[in-house]
Amino acid sequence: MVGPLAFRFLNETRSLAEHGWDDPAVAKLWRYNLHYFDDLNACNADRRSDWHREVLERWVQDNPPARGTGWEAYPASLRIVNWIKWALRGNRLPDESVASLAVQVRWLSKRLETHLLGNHLFANAKALVYAGLYFDGPEATDWLDRGMSILADQVPVQILPDGAHFELSPMYHALALEDVLDLCNAATAFADGIPAPWQPAVGRLRSVIGPMRDWLATMCHPDGEIGFFNDAAIGIAPSPGQLEAYAKRLGFPALGTARSPITRLGASGYIRIEQGPAVAMLDVGLIGPDYLPAHAHADTLSFELSLFGQRVLVNSGTSLYAAGAERLRQRSTAAHNTVLVDHADSSEVWSAFRVARRARPVGLKVDEGGAPQICCAHDGYRRMPGRPTHRRAWRFEPGALSVIDRIDGRFQTAQARFHLHPTVIASPPSDGGIGLELCGGRRARLRAEGGTLRVEDSTWHPEFGLRVPTRCVVADFEGPNLCTTLSWDAT
Repeated sequence: MVGPLAFRFLNETRSLAEHGWDDPAVAKLWRYNLHYFDDLNACNADRRSDWHREVLERWVQDNPPARGTGWEAYPASLRIVNWIKWALRGNRLPDESVASLAVQVRWLSKRLETHLLGNHLFANAKALVYAGLYFDGPEATDWLDRGMSILADQVPVQILPDGAHFELSPMYHALALEDVLDLCNAATAFADGIPAPWQPAVGRLRSVIGPMRDWLATMCHPDGEIGFFNDAAIGIAPSPGQLEAYAKRLGFPALGTARSPITRLGASGYIRIEQGPAVAMLDVGLIGPDYLPAHAHADTLSFELSLFGQRVLVNSGTSLYAAGAERLRQRSTAAHNTVLVDHADSSEVWSAFRVARRARPVGLKVDEGGAPQICCAHDGYRRMPGRPTHRRAWRFEPGALSVIDRIDGRFQTAQARFHLHPTVIASPPSDGGIGLELCGGRRARLRAEGGTLRVEDSTWHPEFGLRVPTRCVVADFEGPNLCTTLSWDAT
């Protein structure tokens, strides 16, 4: 909230006085954010308490029951939790807001998003738990029981054995970790309000926090922020550092600092490699749950790479959810550091949150020898006439990473794409290679055997609403085999 009735979401600032709560000319995701009321509990929120009271009263006046975007189950769930948090921090909710809050919970309890499942249903359950603890009486008890029952079912489903949230997006994982921390916080604050039958479910929530924190730390670059796999952007979820600070405030032990050169996240299908100044994250897993690919990208066998603490190779990121050409482009194989065959996506992304036939990884092998090598393939292109299979190996050596690609089966064209972070400057191809200038004067070089290199314009989307120009190095296959090597001064 940047003014009495002014809000900045998704890098767009708008006025409530001008647009109201549900202007159809405003993107739906922006309107969702308007109805969340996240600013009630944001940094320095106490300085804006007068603004908050005014907008709370205005919401009740302008949003009668069951009318408009604000009454959809997901924004209602987030708003219910935010209003309750605000009240529990010592603020007085206006009487009209308390009455509205009860009506919102009743409405939500009859419209849980069991058709969507995933993070939406988890948010619904969290709202019911918060409301059940905040209010008194038989109805509140029913809300608490319903919410805890959903969580007891969903935590083993949505949190994988390696700690990952099952939608396999680092951004949504961070949101899920915040939810679990919030629930543990509420369970402590209302310790006497959790009936004995639900204490084991609370224990399970506490037990997943350590693995979830470890997973998030593994999926971060040295700059402390998340890698961009599937729908992911900075600034939507709390930062990993903020989540760590929250966990420590709740009494959870600090994470260990020691890390193996190779960290394999087997259940979620990611691998992290640390070799000298290089940190890489490899996607060798499924795009997400079979029944919930809403936030999936066609990014199988993609990877991201940092050198000397700075990002060098990056996937596209995510800047919008509205259906259209740009949403499809950001989800496409071409927007990621992997191989495009005959201009087709490895998984058939369509609309804003849909996927038809999906790539599945096969043949994963991890060699942790002196020069680590990870090999994997996927069957996403087998639906095409020549039934091609993409096989990829990453070989790490001191001062170099070789990416070895092979296409088995018939194909017309194939290209490996390497998207550069905007701070990396690519020189024109010369002597069969492309020079890269990193921040601080560091230099690297890309070379290709079995293909030709070229540089084309691209964009990077580190936040919603942002489009940052950058460059992409494209390696065009001359035959079925291509080896692209990135080398750097290891000293």
